Amino acid sequence: MSVHGHPWLDTPNLDRLHDEGISLDDYHVDPYCTPTRAALMTGRYSVRVGAWAVTEGRQLLNPDETTMADVFAASGYRTGMFGKWHLGDTYPYAPRYRGFQDTVHHLAGGVGEIGNPAGNDYFDDTYYRDGVKEDFEGYCTNVFFDEALRFIEVGKASGFDKPFFIYLPLNAMHGPLTVDSRYSDPFLAKGLHESLSKFLGMVQNFDENLGRLMDSLDEWGLDANTMIVFMGDNGTGGGYDPKTGRGFNAGMRDKKGSTYEGGHRVACFIRWPGTLEEGKSVEVLTAHLDWLPTFVEFCDLKCPENLRLDGKSMAPLLQGEARIWSERTLFVDRQADQLEMWYSGVDPKAKYPSRTVLTERWRLVNAELYDIVKDPGQQRDVAKQYPEVVENLNQAYRDHFKDVTSHGGKYTPFFIGSPLENPTWFTTRDWHHTDGGVIWKIELVEDDSLFVNGFWSLDVQQDGRYNIRLSRFPKDAERSIGANRVRIRLGKYAEEKNIQPTDAFVNFEINLPKGEALLQTWFTDAETQRERGAYYVWAEYLGRY
Repeated sequence: MSVHGHPWLDTPNLDRLHDEGISLDDYHVDPYCTPTRAALMTGRYSVRVGAWAVTEGRQLLNPDETTMADVFAASGYRTGMFGKWHLGDTYPYAPRYRGFQDTVHHLAGGVGEIGNPAGNDYFDDTYYRDGVKEDFEGYCTNVFFDEALRFIEVGKASGFDKPFFIYLPLNAMHGPLTVDSRYSDPFLAKGLHESLSKFLGMVQNFDENLGRLMDSLDEWGLDANTMIVFMGDNGTGGGYDPKTGRGFNAGMRDKKGSTYEGGHRVACFIRWPGTLEEGKSVEVLTAHLDWLPTFVEFCDLKCPENLRLDGKSMAPLLQGEARIWSERTLFVDRQADQLEMWYSGVDPKAKYPSRTVLTERWRLVNAELYDIVKDPGQQRDVAKQYPEVVENLNQAYRDHFKDVTSHGGKYTPFFIGSPLENPTWFTTRDWHHTDGGVIWKIELVEDDSLFVNGFWSLDVQQDGRYNIRLSRFPKDAERSIGANRVRIRLGKYAEEKNIQPTDAFVNFEINLPKGEALLQTWFTDAETQRERGAYYVWAEYLGRY
């Protein structure tokens, strides 16, 4: 943004938030979206809470976890969530089951990804209000800000006598890079590449909406009694290309997905007029894990006594009492296949994923060591000069990893047959892959050359008869499967059927006992006789045996 010296962006409202608040200048998250959201919502490491990946059932936040919204709601706050959740879309994972009383959001990890209604493209899309489909007019970022402002204004009739907590995690600036041309054209006119121009245009649109929010709070007299926190959920996705050097990254190495600084160090501002001093910077090591304990202290929230948090309250830092802040060590993992391969026993050598160990001075990135104070761009590996530092940080990571993986990689299952949500659905993006990988883009569903498969972990909530509906395409854009045979295995149950290549779906009625089970399916392609899994599954409880 322009406050950081960006050569093309002009972000007056982000700059205002920075100038009127406190900037956390050594602030870290995870390199991808789901893990950051899981850690932010719980104050605990993402691997600990089961949501360390963006697909494969590893994007589901363990149902036993206490969320930030749970804590605010238990303390008498109205709670709302608008935008991108990406921690599970069905019971008990969707935001309406995790402490949020008012929700409008898209599904999966992006507005147009598998699982969302067909045709979503950022403009005039279909989202979900408290779990119910609803058509919205306008650009996605504008819509989610509209909903946040609507939620705040609901309290105006009562004189804003009840406090509110809003989580506004926007899908922008996530790909695909799409924005009205009036935002991107000025960057194209400066000679910038089309994708970079669209990315920066999305930032410009966000900045405009942030101004709407801050102006509304001022108009309603809520400024002095409202904290605003801005943060990124990973390093830049489209603002910088490390291969070509195109774009701007404030001197950091690499981008989203990387365990170098550019993958997980992000901007973070907090503004609380009249309470926190304006225009300050905090330069000590902080992280997304720290916001829940910080809010508990600032807002005197009711937090479960036995809740073990990995973060620590930043209140002393934000109130200018850094002298009582002790030095710490933090850990960043990159979600990847390594953990899944290790847990499944496929590759025991894959135990440790790509990782970074962070202290005030050091960054241990896998086997490389950087003095981040002297070398913020991470250009000089000094591991050979400081072998003791390397070993100490490696040992710290080994201890940390043993701690956060003590669950042994237990699957976080999809619940079926719950009276709170029936039927339940899931897709290829949610399976634990056995052949090929996961599919998360709708255009890949249509790719006849792909033959991939995987299994889902299920938790059958009650004994009874279930209908399992399998298809290759979603219900709102259904087409023929193109298969002549289908197999299913669900727990101890297994069945095979011959079908017509023109069939769009197939049903299996199955008696299931209560408890956990694995589900896998196989469609035999009528032309090649190769097999792929069903990409869409609906599981409906029909009643007792």
